[in-house]
Amino acid sequence: MKMHFCIPVSQQRPDALGGRYVLYSVYLDGFLFCKVRYSQLHRWHEQLRRVFGNSLPPFPPKYYLAMTASMAEQRRDQLERYLQNVTADPRVARSDVFTEFLTLVQMHTSNIPTKKTALPVFLPNGRRMNVEVLTSDTAERVLEVVAHRLGLYPELLGYFGLFLIRCFPEGKLSVVKKLADFELPFASLQASEEEDCRIGLRKWYLDPALDSVLMDCRAAGDLLYMQAVQDLEIEWVKPTQAQREELKALREKENQTKFLELSREVRHYGYIQLDPCTCNQPEPACGAVLSIGNNEVNCCVTLPDGQTQDVTFQMSRVKCWQVTFLGSLLDTDGPQRTLNQNLELRFQYSEDSRQQWFVVYTKQAFFLSSCLKKMVSEKLVKLAEENPEMQIEVPEQGRSKKQPAQPSQKNYFNFLRKSNMKTAEDGCVWGTLTEGGL
Repeated sequence: MKMHFCIPVSQQRPDALGGRYVLYSVYLDGFLFCKVRYSQLHRWHEQLRRVFGNSLPPFPPKYYLAMTASMAEQRRDQLERYLQNVTADPRVARSDVFTEFLTLVQMHTSNIPTKKTALPVFLPNGRRMNVEVLTSDTAERVLEVVAHRLGLYPELLGYFGLFLIRCFPEGKLSVVKKLADFELPFASLQASEEEDCRIGLRKWYLDPALDSVLMDCRAAGDLLYMQAVQDLEIEWVKPTQAQREELKALREKENQTKFLELSREVRHYGYIQLDPCTCNQPEPACGAVLSIGNNEVNCCVTLPDGQTQDVTFQMSRVKCWQVTFLGSLLDTDGPQRTLNQNLELRFQYSEDSRQQWFVVYTKQAFFLSSCLKKMVSEKLVKLAEENPEMQIEVPEQGRSKKQPAQPSQKNYFNFLRKSNMKTAEDGCVWGTLTEGGL
């Protein structure tokens, strides 16, 4: 699957010889990831080509004459597409050449030296773990260290992830983003503009049935219990009054096993809830709260008269989606280092032979897109397991490096800017699979 790389802005800078060069601001999941020159990306491409040959997407060509404004815009767009396409190949994304380059540019952009540090990582129960790592350690490496400290089986690493989480005084929390394997948690935490942000450990799957895979590991079961308790406290799950009372009694008895068994029967167990936002249905500018999980998107809409209405979208009926940035970034050297203003995610939904676009205006649009991709990935993995004779492209297989997934050439999302909006016909999430087969 393509990653949420985009280059919304570029700047001309003077060089040491009196000339000028273009510095591209690369964003990942809506956050400034690094700033690079064309020549740096070109050298990186040549390194990748020596390893992966001609399977790489084409790199934007050099210009030997001065670029016009239209040529500069074309190059920016081409570099953006290159980053999206090259990272869609899991072989590339797991390679040392890929990780080492992105580590260096993150360090250089944030002006961070490599040194030992105690990185605080928070568990779902609020416990803080100070993990001894290097500032240059990736999220994948930090997760391995945390897992070792907790006693989590290495083969279960792919079911968990590190997240940038914002905590509020009243106990609520907001998942800002999931850190990619090659991101540097230290740099991401330093660059965060949000107040009270922390690196948190959470499970990273949206199919509650996958709990069964983890239950033989004591550490994994403990983490599931912590998160189930946390989700109950922050009201991400919707128990009945009877379930709430029984869960409270089981917590008091410290009966972790029974608590998890009952939690799986609670509405929205294992879902991720986004911050309050607005949507375009059934009327424009309606308030909405989205919960994503179990192969669906649930939207609790607040109508203009104050009444609420639940609308549920099954992922098997979602045809495509796109994230659109409706504003502009004029000064990336200033405090504005994210694209979290004026973002929308729209997805095309099929119901009763009608195609309809549902639009959500939320600063978590990129994270919502990541959740949609995760559900697609889990569905395809399940299909591959149930039908081993079928030729199904599985775009994501956790962190297993022994049997890497084959690269998928399908576009599972589309990123647009207001000045370049178009219909995302190439963003079909199910590719060539038929709806009936799901």
